Amino acid sequence: MASKGYDQSGVKELLLQSLETERGGIKIYTAAISAAVNEDLREEWQEYLEETQHHEEVLTHVFGELGMDTEEMSPGREVCAHNGASLVAAIELAKANADPAAAELVACECVVLAETKDHSNWELIGKVAESADDKVAKVLKAAYDEVEEDEDHHLYHTKGWCRELWIQSLGMPAVLPPPEEVKKVETAIGAARAEQAREDML
Repeated sequence: MASKGYDQSGVKELLLQSLETERGGIKIYTAAISAAVNEDLREEWQEYLEETQHHEEVLTHVFGELGMDTEEMSPGREVCAHNGASLVAAIELAKANADPAAAELVACECVVLAETKDHSNWELIGKVAESADDKVAKVLKAAYDEVEEDEDHHLYHTKGWCRELWIQSLGMPAVLPPPEEVKKVETAIGAARAEQAREDML
């Protein structure tokens, strides 16, 4: 990979971590779906699982285009793999020891943690794509354009679900599905506005 406007080794590390995050995400969503109690949430996560599987395919194609090995490990990638496995283990622990509603909430929090990293990865991939006009940047821009909207949905909508499920667990009126879902939020600003508007939806 020729360097132009970015550090070659840094981009390689970002892509290794990004691929591992998507692979971990597939396992996390599979576990989360099994813990879901709310039917709307289960359907949402099933959709996100399928999209995450597609994102893994998109990144695998990127690796092929750039002549990278999809199985190459790095210290950072090993940490990503560990974190993903830990989140799956947390969901399984909750399913084994907590009541279904509490396990669902744990699963939701685990998805938010995973998607925070995933969303950050893709934001950074977008930054690299903007920084140059060589082959690497063009390949990454095509991948970013295909994936970014999904990533926004995954993070902001699941954060909304997590908030409302917690509110419900506290015995207070919750908005389910959450405002982020109803308003089809795609940005941080939109998420903030949806949360502010939730009182009007009760």
